[in-house]
Amino acid sequence: MKVWILRHGDAEGHAPTDAERNLTEHGRAEVLRSAAHLIGQPLGAIIASPYVRAQQTAQLVRDVLGFQPEIRTVPWLTPDGDVQRVLEKLDSDDDVLLVSHQPLVGSLISFLQHGHQRQPQPMYTASLAELEGDFPLAGLMSLVGVKNP
Repeated sequence: MKVWILRHGDAEGHAPTDAERNLTEHGRAEVLRSAAHLIGQPLGAIIASPYVRAQQTAQLVRDVLGFQPEIRTVPWLTPDGDVQRVLEKLDSDDDVLLVSHQPLVGSLISFLQHGHQRQPQPMYTASLAELEGDFPLAGLMSLVGVKNP
């Protein structure tokens, strides 16, 4: 199984709430560059945070890939989400793209790879991490690589 983890693209600095921040033009361009790395990959689902910038990121990826299934919006992929909860929710998904935020994405990559969160993976805006393994369990996945736009 593969898990791709994509941090949203660059977003506006100000909005009425953090959840309402939109992608900037620069952020959209970053996402398009990262989405190109997913072309031809066996993607089974796109799961995204409900925050506007993550939804916009996920939709851009969906459009680039011509991905037919709807984006699954979930409350457990917000910036302060719990990595244990994410793993519990992933047990039934193969070859999935998660679109989320820091600090969750860096902590999740570390947890999947090392079994702890003490060394979070640096993830810039629109960075795309690819992990693979038999199951999405703490410490049992290998980081194939991180692509920065």
